[in-house]
Amino acid sequence: MSRPSRTSRRLPLRAAAAALVALATAAVLPLTAAPAAAETDRERIARLASERSATDSLVSSDNISQLSARPSQVGVSGCFMPTAPLFVTSGIDSVRVWDVSDPTSPALQGVLPQALFENEAMTCGERRTRDGVRRFVLVGVDLVQASVDQLDHVNVGGGELLVVDVTDPAAPTVSARVDGLTSTHTVACVDGAQCRYAYSAGDTDDFSVFDLRDLDDPVEVDGDRSEPGLQAHRSPTGGHKWNFDAAGIGTHTGWNGASMWSTRKPGRPRLITTTGAAGRGSSSKAEGYNDFILHNSYRPFAERFRPNAKPRLRNGNILLVTEEDYEQTDCALAGSFQTWWVKRLDGRRNAIKPLAKVELADLGTFPLPQGAFCSSHWFDFHPSGLVAVGFYGGGTQVLDVRKPRRIRPWAHAVWGGSEVWDAMWVPVYDRRGVMTDERTNIVYSIDLVRGLDVYAVDLPGSGSPAPARASSPSAALPAGVVGGALAGALVLVPLRRRRASA
Repeated sequence: MSRPSRTSRRLPLRAAAAALVALATAAVLPLTAAPAAAETDRERIARLASERSATDSLVSSDNISQLSARPSQVGVSGCFMPTAPLFVTSGIDSVRVWDVSDPTSPALQGVLPQALFENEAMTCGERRTRDGVRRFVLVGVDLVQASVDQLDHVNVGGGELLVVDVTDPAAPTVSARVDGLTSTHTVACVDGAQCRYAYSAGDTDDFSVFDLRDLDDPVEVDGDRSEPGLQAHRSPTGGHKWNFDAAGIGTHTGWNGASMWSTRKPGRPRLITTTGAAGRGSSSKAEGYNDFILHNSYRPFAERFRPNAKPRLRNGNILLVTEEDYEQTDCALAGSFQTWWVKRLDGRRNAIKPLAKVELADLGTFPLPQGAFCSSHWFDFHPSGLVAVGFYGGGTQVLDVRKPRRIRPWAHAVWGGSEVWDAMWVPVYDRRGVMTDERTNIVYSIDLVRGLDVYAVDLPGSGSPAPARASSPSAALPAGVVGGALAGALVLVPLRRRRASA
């Protein structure tokens, strides 16, 4: 299959991406709002970002409390390091490294300033070397990237994977780059902390496999050796995100639903099964399960899987999924959180069946945003049976999925001016600083408007309330930073959908 050159793929986006570079790197432009009657959805979001009264307005349930806020970044994604209490965040303006030895109060260690759109899913990796542990993150360039440490290399058009070294938390630096044939909107490590291989989001029917065994010289793996030249790998579900479970199975979510793959040979993944017509959004018996993309997934307790067992979390056969439809502002339609039953993993087709879904409007215990994005987005699972989900303008929602056929609201924290892209449970680190399988009751919410918010959540059976609210819980990003970087982001967001459908 012939493909346009990387240069030609970049050209249609060059003007918009250049605008983002200027806005995100300067980050000091005043924000000018149109009159309320003439505001578009995006103008309203940008205006709210600059209004302290809006970002200070919190509506929350009694079982969640804000502990602290770090408003220094136009945040998008994050990940935790496996053998050190470090949290790395990526935003439109920077990559940042945080010390989370005290998870209630993350302390900033280092900053790599850069204009970036959008690295929607940060991935942390580690390698043991003769000199000690080398720590790094993978950054997927979707549309644009420019960093102060490599001004001679500005990416306009995406299709590139960056390795950012954070071994010295105070000095994150770009250590390697590799071009990819497919979209690097997200990039994920296949084999956990070692991260010898990584898969890209891909496009509507393919994805890239990157060989990272030589971390300083990564390369893309040929997906079809029978064809001359470098070929991408094919996928029936198109591309948005890869998630890998404890049983070594990768789930590829995207435009046509979700597919599950064996990754025993990470350079040659093998398709197992898919979500079929329901995942494609073409089933009359399961309407509304995919109006745009299945966004990301997680299969808890995957190592306990038994074929045809009853759909229960502890049976390892429940696939948790968010469906995104981010341009839909009707919160009853905008994008749902879902549960799916993985019936078999023996190679038979369409063995993943829908169970239940809830949109933001279905949760019913909090104010709905008006005229703003309110789709479900990134989520994280807690072993107690709760998930923390970012719902854009719908804030941070904590859902109870212990009964997969009946998803129920558990807790919520919603700000007047907010765009929650990700919500993550902080892991428990042991005395040596090594991450365990346990999770704290603390949630980090990564917010495009507010930066980083820290919450404590009552867990099922905990018997004790969350810590008392901080006396001054809120802090807003400076208007210039938000006005510049967020405005640039909102210019580029519609291009993501148009690119996908092209």
